[in-house]
Amino acid sequence: MKIVAGCGFRSIQRLLAVALLASVVDAGAQQGWVVRPEWVRAHEEFLASDALAGRGSATRDEQIAAEYVASEFVAYGLKPAPGMSGMIQAVDVVAPDLDGKATLTAGDVSLAEGTDLRVLFPSGVGANGPLIRLAAADAPQANIPRGSIVLLTDLPPNTNGLRNSFFLRGSGAAVVLFAENDALRAYLAKNPHPHQLMRLDQELGDTTPLPATVAAVSATAMARLLAEKPGTVATLTVHALLAKPRKTYNAIGYLVGSDPAAGTILLSAHLDHLGTVSTPANGDAIYNGANDDASGTTAVLELAHALAAGPQPRRSVLFVCYGSEEAGELGSEFFGKHPPIPLSQLVTNIEFEMIGSQDPKMPKGTLLFTGWERSNLGPALKEHGALVGPDPYPEQHFFQRSDNYQLALQGVVAHTAAGWGTPPTYHQANDDLAHLDLGFMTGAIQSLVEPMRWLATSDFKPSWNAGGQPKR
Repeated sequence: MKIVAGCGFRSIQRLLAVALLASVVDAGAQQGWVVRPEWVRAHEEFLASDALAGRGSATRDEQIAAEYVASEFVAYGLKPAPGMSGMIQAVDVVAPDLDGKATLTAGDVSLAEGTDLRVLFPSGVGANGPLIRLAAADAPQANIPRGSIVLLTDLPPNTNGLRNSFFLRGSGAAVVLFAENDALRAYLAKNPHPHQLMRLDQELGDTTPLPATVAAVSATAMARLLAEKPGTVATLTVHALLAKPRKTYNAIGYLVGSDPAAGTILLSAHLDHLGTVSTPANGDAIYNGANDDASGTTAVLELAHALAAGPQPRRSVLFVCYGSEEAGELGSEFFGKHPPIPLSQLVTNIEFEMIGSQDPKMPKGTLLFTGWERSNLGPALKEHGALVGPDPYPEQHFFQRSDNYQLALQGVVAHTAAGWGTPPTYHQANDDLAHLDLGFMTGAIQSLVEPMRWLATSDFKPSWNAGGQPKR
């Protein structure tokens, strides 16, 4: 063996590792690709490590995760997407910060922050619009007049109202109000400073409405607001402090297909999580996010690994890991506004979310596929060997709660493949490597390799079923 002068032992190790990987890739291309459990574990050990401090949205730790994903894309032989010089899409975001002296007035009602009003997630601007009443169960499908101030009523028992309100953040509503209850107070006791939602820095000419401000009011104040005549004009006044500029990061790799007219497949996940909290749970302040969504990121990485190692597909494939999903799906929102290829050329999008554990309601080894009944994509993948099946939690509206939804709203047939829909570790400090089912993860990814290869080489184009495409 010829050794380059000055090349140390670690460099020799790297050269040997590259040679070994090349032989594995060649064997995989010849004999059928095998997803190695040690590869799955290696991604998780880095992405979900304490060193990355939970990969908080729009933080340096998220950037490190994005750089890791991008470096793996390079190692697999992927190229920058059209129009990009590298594999990182840096996105300007705004994290509004208020002075804590907001007020809300409507008719004879006047509320002040710190007494009857608690601003939880601000857009950073005030609002002036009509009061509208909306039952929480109707929030996912509600058609809200732009600029409205929504009174969210009939919250399900033992819920804090946050999840119900989030369905309305991108609806065009200016403000969403709900009554403070014991569940919200318990949540805020554990999270005295709720995970701050952000928004994209609004670009010149962008008329997209800002996300709604989410606030809680006392039960007495809610009763007074509900006593006002529907349509009464309400005014929220806030005082925003100067916000420090921040960025979030999308990692994007591109596998070039042989037929430019055949379209492009998008395989995606989100690489951020919740970061750290000020109040540790059993001494642990880091929300590692091993399942949410380092597991989905791992799926994207290993599918890129497999497809890049085989024959060139007919269709191109974009592999994207978004930043700031936890802060309001900002990475995917920006991608949807600035795609490296026209969205009209996207054949489909499959998002991978929390595939780190088996859902007890699903057949053994099977991922749930959100919005199964909305298009013909899930059944087609299952027919070609993918271990996927209908989502058993329609009441949870998972289809609307992941990055796929941003593109689905724009007409792309886009779904999410997930493991356990509501695992005990969801948004908890124990979402770590020790609580992953790596065997399930590996098997699920393996089952997707050949179906993805089929999708990338066939002329099958997924389509929405009647009434399946969501509307804004």
